[in-house]
Amino acid sequence: MSLFTKLKERLFRTREQIFGRVSKLLRGSDLLNEQTLNAIEEILITSDIGVKTAHAIIANLKQRIKKEKPSHPEDLTRWLREETEKLIVQSPAQPLEERIAGFKPYVILIVGVNGTGKTTTIGKLAHRFASRGLRVMLAAGDTFRAAASGQLEIWAKRSHVDIVRQSEGADPASVIYDALASAKAKQYDLVIIDTAGRLHTKVNLMEELKKIDRVVKKQIPEAPHDTILVLDGATGQNAIQQAKQFSEAVGVTGIVMTKLDGTAKGGVVLAIQQEIKIPVLYIGVGEAVDDLVDFNLHDFVSAIVE
Repeated sequence: MSLFTKLKERLFRTREQIFGRVSKLLRGSDLLNEQTLNAIEEILITSDIGVKTAHAIIANLKQRIKKEKPSHPEDLTRWLREETEKLIVQSPAQPLEERIAGFKPYVILIVGVNGTGKTTTIGKLAHRFASRGLRVMLAAGDTFRAAASGQLEIWAKRSHVDIVRQSEGADPASVIYDALASAKAKQYDLVIIDTAGRLHTKVNLMEELKKIDRVVKKQIPEAPHDTILVLDGATGQNAIQQAKQFSEAVGVTGIVMTKLDGTAKGGVVLAIQQEIKIPVLYIGVGEAVDDLVDFNLHDFVSAIVE
């Protein structure tokens, strides 16, 4: 199965929610009918593409209709896909794998609230980079949640990478400091740091995250080289608020959107990129170790349109 075929298959619910409903709406409709366009806008909004983004897409679509005069429903569907792509900021041109090559070790800080699939994402990233021949270390900075370090250790063994952990309740900053010191001394290529899941609305927990960021910089001044926020695609518009809060606290550089295979609200991926301007790096479309897919805007939009 090609990556695009897998993506299209796993995004079935989002495709049906957005463009499946649009296609049904267009069958037998007057393509220039204002009521039809308003209905399309409502579909986009309820699919968590976001009000601002939906307004912009429909406004551009109306202008195009005036100029080009669609003659068939497929014209409008194609234009809808094209106008959606035009509005969304692309992910960085340089893949994460290439950025990692410039540092030793490259440090990635993983943040997010509980239940988003953070630990699983770390495991998949570790497997991804280890399979490319990189020496990877995991730092078990989630010392508060029972069994969190144990779950991470299972992923470390599965991915054949090393892990630095301490007992439950240990100071997470201490664990991370020791891990980075070891990674520097032993010339690891990549360190992926787990952090305790925290609500973006809890000020004290966000302050602790800032402390961890400072501790990382004490060991490696230019680190973390990436701070990646893991978001649950099923949370819809709440994911945007999480992205704003975490970005203000620790300067999020990229996003992993998980659980998109189980939700009809995958449109939030587009809303995140349009409204927050933080690139989505990967999307999770299943539980398997290789179900973390590079985000490509054209492929994503095509998978939910075609």
